[in-house]
Amino acid sequence: MKPASWTYAEEFVAEDEVLASARARSEEVGVTPIGSGGGATLRFLASVLEARAVVEIGTGTGVSGLYLLRGMRPDGVLTTVDTQAEHQRLARQGFTEAGIASQRVRLIPGAALEVIPRLTDGHYDLVFCDGDKREYVDYLTEAMRLLRPGGVVAFDNALWHDRVADPAQRDEETVAIRELGRAVLENESLLPVLLPVGDGLLVAKKVWTPEA
Repeated sequence: MKPASWTYAEEFVAEDEVLASARARSEEVGVTPIGSGGGATLRFLASVLEARAVVEIGTGTGVSGLYLLRGMRPDGVLTTVDTQAEHQRLARQGFTEAGIASQRVRLIPGAALEVIPRLTDGHYDLVFCDGDKREYVDYLTEAMRLLRPGGVVAFDNALWHDRVADPAQRDEETVAIRELGRAVLENESLLPVLLPVGDGLLVAKKVWTPEA
C-alpha cells in the first residue's frame, strides 16, 4: 500500500476534540495510544458485537477506551486495567468530557495478570490488549477464559513498528508478538485476521464449539 493510501485510510474516520485532547494527554505522559484507524476498528467491532461487557488491558489516557465505549451498547460497561493510576485519572477526564456516565467505566489499577484472573469466566464480548507485549501470550490465555463464545480478542501493535515481519529482529517484545501470532493461528477455537491498521491489529473470534 502506498503511504498516501495508508494515511487516507487511517484518517478516514475523523477524530473529534475529545479524542484529540486524550491524545494530547497521552503525549504529555509519554504513552503511545492506538492510532485512529485501529481505534475506528475497535469501535466498529464493539458495535457489530453489540458489546455489553468489554475488558481493556492498558487504559493509557483513554483513547482506545473512548472508541470502545462509543461502539458499545448504551448500557455497556468497560472494565479497563492499567498499572498507572495517574494515567487512569486522565482517562476518566476524557470519559467525562465525552459525556460517558461514570457507571459505564470500571477503572482498576494494577498489573493485568494479577487483576484479570479475578474477572468472570465467559462474561465478556470483547477483550482488547495493549499492555506489556511480553505478556501477550498470557493475555490470550486469559481472554479465552473471559470471552463468551462468539466474542472477540484484539491485540494492538501486532506488527510492532515493522519488526515482527523482519526475521532479523530478535528483541524480547518482537519475539513475544511472533509467539502470540503462532498461538492464535494454532488455536482451533479462534478465527483470526491480522489487519494492517496503525501498528497492526490482530483480531480473533472465539468460535462456537461443543466445549465452549
